[in-house]
Amino acid sequence: MLVIGLTGGIATGKSTVAALMAEKGAVILDADRIAREVVEPGKPAWHEIVAWQGPGILRGDGSINRERLGRIVFNNAAERQKLNRIIHPRVAQEMAARTAQIRQSGSEAVLVYDVPLLIEAGLHRSVDLVVLVYARPEVQLQRLQQRDNLSREEALARIQAQMPLEEKKKHAHFIIDNSGSPEDTAIQVDRLWPKIILQGAE
Repeated sequence: MLVIGLTGGIATGKSTVAALMAEKGAVILDADRIAREVVEPGKPAWHEIVAWQGPGILRGDGSINRERLGRIVFNNAAERQKLNRIIHPRVAQEMAARTAQIRQSGSEAVLVYDVPLLIEAGLHRSVDLVVLVYARPEVQLQRLQQRDNLSREEALARIQAQMPLEEKKKHAHFIIDNSGSPEDTAIQVDRLWPKIILQGAE
């Protein structure tokens, strides 16, 4: 089974590319989705976050207020590391368990790890190929401001909290430039997919 690590920066369009790969028959394991699952009310990570930040971090329904937590951790490296220590091991454990289930099923599908921090977490060493979704800095900034309703300064802080895309390029086998239209990105995926499959089979 071919395992692809799909990564990029915040608001570069990883989800768009993951959806295009799913249309090709790939099975997607979305780390962000799993991260939301492991902090659902009553789960161990939820209890740790509430003990750390207090009940003020909760919404009325008992769920974690992700926007409030995001503002806290993106402006403080130590707090961000604390959150990562709570969430990342549980996400990695869940992804490993789901990967094992897929392998045991005998599926020949391509498995895609959609992981924003693939390289930072060292997970790029455990996949067959790394595909980086890139966007020009000004495009990334504009998209992030619009998507999350952030000021320029807030958006820049979140981008700068991550490894620079230029640094991530050094670890990528393939790069998809998502700076343009969705149609342009789809064309790139169409062109690259056979090459990805071929290289992964070598």
